Amino acid sequence: MTSLLELRQLKKYYPIYGGVFKRRVASVRAVDGVSLSVEKGECFGLVGESGCGKTTLGKTVLRLLRPDAGSIYFGVPVDVTEQIDRLAKKDPSSLALRKLRRKYDIATYLGMDLRRLRRRMQIVYQDPTTSLDPRMLVKDVVGESLYAQGLAKGEEARKMVMEILERVGMSERALFRFPHEFSGGQRQRIAIARALVSHPEFVILDEPTSAVDVSVRAQLLNLFQDLQKEFGLTYMFISHDLGIVECISDRVGIMYLGKIVEYSSTEQIFHTPLHPYSQALIASVPIPDPTRRKERAPLTGEVPSPVNPPLGCRFHPRCPLAMDICKKVEPQLLDAGNGHFVACYAVSQSSGG
Repeated sequence: MTSLLELRQLKKYYPIYGGVFKRRVASVRAVDGVSLSVEKGECFGLVGESGCGKTTLGKTVLRLLRPDAGSIYFGVPVDVTEQIDRLAKKDPSSLALRKLRRKYDIATYLGMDLRRLRRRMQIVYQDPTTSLDPRMLVKDVVGESLYAQGLAKGEEARKMVMEILERVGMSERALFRFPHEFSGGQRQRIAIARALVSHPEFVILDEPTSAVDVSVRAQLLNLFQDLQKEFGLTYMFISHDLGIVECISDRVGIMYLGKIVEYSSTEQIFHTPLHPYSQALIASVPIPDPTRRKERAPLTGEVPSPVNPPLGCRFHPRCPLAMDICKKVEPQLLDAGNGHFVACYAVSQSSGG
């Protein structure tokens, strides 16, 4: 498989202003140095506790938010990224490097470059009640991107809207109705149609099943998988529901306080998690059997503030395996074998790394 999306030390901070002159006094480090790759045609699951930065990462990848640092490469050939890396090491201020980054690094895009990018990357939000304009008919909600991108208009646009609505399980009667006239599951199908009508390559699914009941949730998951095969889509599936992530994802990344602490194949993450935080998350999944008990206790303590995160490893105040080095030096993501990456000194020490 080849990488469709590559993130290099991506950062997104939210400023905090204070004082009489409302100067910037601190920052919320929502995404703080995230590096990962998403392979073409896969579903990459992103999980973590509420407030860890999952949604901010997704919006930054789509450039709905402007990153403070780092690079985002989308569909860039390997030889180009290698050339950029060589130039960055040799001369970070060179003109050739700036030209390459302006051409290939999404983090630097502005104006028309961003506008063209919208066709290739889309998002399905968590709550369709707030993400769909209540004053627009469904035909206009779904077809808006066609008009904005100049892809189609008039009868051609209506035909494309109707085709994608039928593909997500909606009928022609939906065209001239408003979003509030539908159930939650139907509204989410309309939101999916809106995201797919321009035939994107990459779609971020930001907790798309959390606002619907269990039966509709299963239908939507099956729909996502069918659409992925039919349109050759690549997904980033953001969720805090580990059961759903295990069901739909090919690989999974574990996020904690703005950083990726572990990522690997779904099977490895759920059966042999290495990071203590990942182990605690997996252990917290309810077992539908009252006669069985959990072997590991859930996490204790509160998540530290992203405004002033702990020095060293950000998980060390809650970690049962914390060592002195964890409080001083931040661990880096290292390959533990078979494409299993983890950032933990205790794991590295036990494996002899």
